[in-house]
Amino acid sequence: MAKINRQRTTKTADKTPKAADETKPKDVKEAPKAKKPRPKVNVTPAPESSKVAPQKTEEPSPIPPAQFEMEVHHHPQLDHSPKPWKEYLLEGLMIFIAVMMGFIAENVREAITNHQHVKELTSQLVQDLKTDTAQLNEIYQFETNILKTDDTLVNLLQRPVKNEEIGHLQKLVANSHNIALFHPSAGAIFAIKNELHLKQFSSSKIISYIAAYERHTELLHTAQDVALQYQRSFVDPFLLKHFTAANLSAAFSGGKLEKPEMRNLSQEDITQLGVDMVLIRIVNNELLRDNRRTKNDVTTLLQYVKERYEPNEE
Repeated sequence: MAKINRQRTTKTADKTPKAADETKPKDVKEAPKAKKPRPKVNVTPAPESSKVAPQKTEEPSPIPPAQFEMEVHHHPQLDHSPKPWKEYLLEGLMIFIAVMMGFIAENVREAITNHQHVKELTSQLVQDLKTDTAQLNEIYQFETNILKTDDTLVNLLQRPVKNEEIGHLQKLVANSHNIALFHPSAGAIFAIKNELHLKQFSSSKIISYIAAYERHTELLHTAQDVALQYQRSFVDPFLLKHFTAANLSAAFSGGKLEKPEMRNLSQEDITQLGVDMVLIRIVNNELLRDNRRTKNDVTTLLQYVKERYEPNEE
């Protein structure tokens, strides 16, 4: 019972404030609350000397943007619908034809350039071969005269030489102590050998003719070296031992021998000179044979070049 009474008393206590609130009129507004005054704070102003004047920073003037007209390209609306296979085949065929035409044009241009280069080289070769031919003919005539002198000298040395034949002997010895050297014009041949990759040369017989010409030219040079060696070994000692200074100078300059004489000349010296001149004459004969072989090679090569390449001849 006691618990029940307590609960009732608490319920009645809770209801009483609500009743008091209901008794208040609804239109009456509550008075605003009074604001509390804030205490004043005395602020002492700072001295003028302590104030720092703010510095003004000058802002850079803005750079006006460059004025230009912008091109505007309007792209058309393309139709990206799939193409039929025939168009792809046609495009591939056109590309193939373009590549082939370029390849053919390049080959034609290279063929024209190579043909012109071959024409220049063969023209120069013809001029060189003509020069070599003239030189070989001149040397052949000169060596023929030397060989005749050798024959006369060998015949003279086969018997005792008389005093009245001393001057004639000196002239023969001086004339036989001579040689004409052949120097081929190898400029065009050297250039052609470096250009053998060209079709005009690689598919021809020009290299075989050049090889034969160079082989006989080398033999001719070998014979020339032997002839020079024999003259230095056999004729020079005879000149130094038996000629006087005046006679030696007159014999090689073509002057007149005022007093033909020989120093310390014996029959043994004459016999030995005769044997030496036989060897020199053999070498001179070899020079003439090699000269003719080389001349035939030049003629054959020159004729082949003219018929095959038709070079320009000045």
